[in-house]
Amino acid sequence: MHAYLFLAAGLLCFGLFSWWPLVKGIMLAFQQDNFVTEPEWVGFTNFQAVLDDPLFWTAWKNTLEFTGLALVFGYLVPFGVAIVIHELRHLKGFFRFAVYLPVMLPPIVTVILWQYFYDPGNGLFNALLSALHLPESGWTQSPKMVMISLVLVSTWANMGGATIMYLAGLASIPGELYEAAELDGASVWRRIRHVTLPQMRFILLVLLLLQIVATMQVFIEPYQLTGTTNPDSITVMVLIYRYAFTVNNDFGMAAAMSVLLFVVLGAFSAVYLRLTRRAS
Repeated sequence: MHAYLFLAAGLLCFGLFSWWPLVKGIMLAFQQDNFVTEPEWVGFTNFQAVLDDPLFWTAWKNTLEFTGLALVFGYLVPFGVAIVIHELRHLKGFFRFAVYLPVMLPPIVTVILWQYFYDPGNGLFNALLSALHLPESGWTQSPKMVMISLVLVSTWANMGGATIMYLAGLASIPGELYEAAELDGASVWRRIRHVTLPQMRFILLVLLLLQIVATMQVFIEPYQLTGTTNPDSITVMVLIYRYAFTVNNDFGMAAAMSVLLFVVLGAFSAVYLRLTRRAS
């Protein structure tokens, strides 16, 4: 009994700030509410309005494209960087700090910094291209480059956390395995393939799930760099923001879109965990 009393405060805070907003959001999805007039129950009308919106499928397409590109850059690159740092014999601490430094910056500061890099007039990247006598790029203004530009910002800002987790996993691998592989004449690639990857399998699977769930909720990069009206970069989270604060001022539609995103991510996570559990 005393144990539950000690837990009561924590459970109350968890329920108040975690579960109640979730329940309230689901309820809001079935209401028409602009936080000015009294909410009105409208059933599945908000979901129908969201599905009828031409931007609905555009936002999902852009979000999936961003997620796919982020898996190439934000999932594989940190693993490669972690392996390189792990193999270093000197300055490991410096490179760990250098890789993790962007994570400590506020996200909005990171995006504003890259906004200067991408500036089509006086931006750093176009200045470098011009100095090399290469054609300049529109970056976030170009339909072909906008998604890659957003992924580069996200990768640079967040790869430090994944790299540190990979480094922790690499440090836990027994050194005897590498020594045995070296005695057998295994090359660096064979050591990675037959020792590192099998030993890191669990961490790789967990981080893959976390990466997909996180990138599917991308918001700051497209919102700050391209705004809420660019059809080439609008994502699901940006569309939710449009519903609530810019175009519709309808929190019911925003909540309905949020519930759909929650269902998709929840279903994907359940299937992914089921498949990985069978594979293990």
